[in-house]
Amino acid sequence: MALPSTYADRNCSLARALEIVGERWTLLIVRDAFFGVSRFGDFATQLGIPRAVLTNRLKFLVQEDVLAHVGGEYRLTAKGLRLWPVLRAMMAWGDAHYSPGGAKRTFRHEADGGTLDPQNRCSACGGVVPIAETSVEPGPGYTAPDTDPDPVSAVLTQPRRLLEPLT
Repeated sequence: MALPSTYADRNCSLARALEIVGERWTLLIVRDAFFGVSRFGDFATQLGIPRAVLTNRLKFLVQEDVLAHVGGEYRLTAKGLRLWPVLRAMMAWGDAHYSPGGAKRTFRHEADGGTLDPQNRCSACGGVVPIAETSVEPGPGYTAPDTDPDPVSAVLTQPRRLLEPLT
């Protein structure tokens, strides 16, 4: 039996948020947008998502003003950027409970190289680091694939600044 796409308790902010980002694949699309994926084909390659599902999710995220579609590319809007703390918290939870080797990704402050905790506080300067000053790299729990990665995955496994479009 399929789950309904809306929730009976429409007075609950969590239920309303789940109506936007609770569908399978949606948070992974948003995560990849933070990592710099912006083109339809790159999302499809990176996620292995069926193209029809990707089309529907991207269209919905644009409709809900989480992403903007400009010049053939998808970019996070101000509303979408506000999902970063949610994604960081979920990644930290996943690392703590499902990654015995440690965090899959390490986040750093571009200015001083300090590592960031799940609240984006820098270990070097103590400040809360904005997304635009955050870089990501493979963490101690990252396991390289056994085969050569596709071009999108190869770029995403290199240290890079968040929100920087893939080249």
